[in-house]
Amino acid sequence: MYYVYLLRSESHPRQTYIGSTGNLRKRFDEHNSGKSVHAKKFTPWSLMAYFGFPERKTAERFEDYLKSGSGRAFAKRHFWSLVGNSVL
Repeated sequence: MYYVYLLRSESHPRQTYIGSTGNLRKRFDEHNSGKSVHAKKFTPWSLMAYFGFPERKTAERFEDYLKSGSGRAFAKRHFWSLVGNSVL
């Protein structure tokens, strides 16, 4: 299974991150432990949403979409409004 995930910084709530991985728990831990160069300065992170796909290519396409103009608008409308508790 491959995942696309959306993170929000707890220390800088306007800072968000979209990524994909084959191991969601490990990748989330890497973000919060500072192993991700971009994410390091915005720790700790909350997992706002994640989506599972059977194929890596499909997950990567969805990640690319969420990073596009229309995808960002879609994510803002449907996912970033989930302020509050993390899901992992």
